[in-house]
Amino acid sequence: MGLYKYRNNFKLTMHEDTLDIPNHIRKPKYIFVNSMSDLFHEDVSLSFIVRVFDTIRSNPMHTFQLLTKRPNRMVKLKNYLVWPKNLWVGVTVESQKYFSRILKLQEIPATIKFISFEPLLGPIQLGKLENIDWIIVGGETGPSYRPMDYEWVIQLRDFSIENGIPFFFKQWSGFFGSKQPRCIDGKYWHERPLPSNPQEGFIKQ
Repeated sequence: MGLYKYRNNFKLTMHEDTLDIPNHIRKPKYIFVNSMSDLFHEDVSLSFIVRVFDTIRSNPMHTFQLLTKRPNRMVKLKNYLVWPKNLWVGVTVESQKYFSRILKLQEIPATIKFISFEPLLGPIQLGKLENIDWIIVGGETGPSYRPMDYEWVIQLRDFSIENGIPFFFKQWSGFFGSKQPRCIDGKYWHERPLPSNPQEGFIKQ
């Protein structure tokens, strides 16, 4: 559900019409709630967030994924929200500097909690990590990309294996982006937690 986008010097706009889209998808799908936005931006009203959660809860056949860089606000509002069982919640962590986002995520009563290390811009020490159900890693792409070190990726992959956490590797850093091999030492890592209603393919709104 593409809830809002930044336009005209980063003016926030909420797209009310998108809230109805999941109601018309008949087959179970993974639906990424905000691929180019952040539902917990400070300018998104609580009433709108509640409506998004209501839409998710009224479509239990789908698995919704919500990613945020603002877990502080998410925690602040958590008791005002009814958390749907079919909602996966994650935080973006680009480097050790943002490790605190993981701690905030652990306070959220989501069925599935995940971390997106994308773009991964530095080594990350996770220590003892509990109540995390999925780890995603990816490098930055495009003409001004910042490189991602091989050892940073291996460290997170090995951590996932050791702790029994599904590991999903999206891409290496580089100018060509999706043209880069999406594998580690010849192996593709596309693990993910099992949804209530498995169905291949994602819908990005």
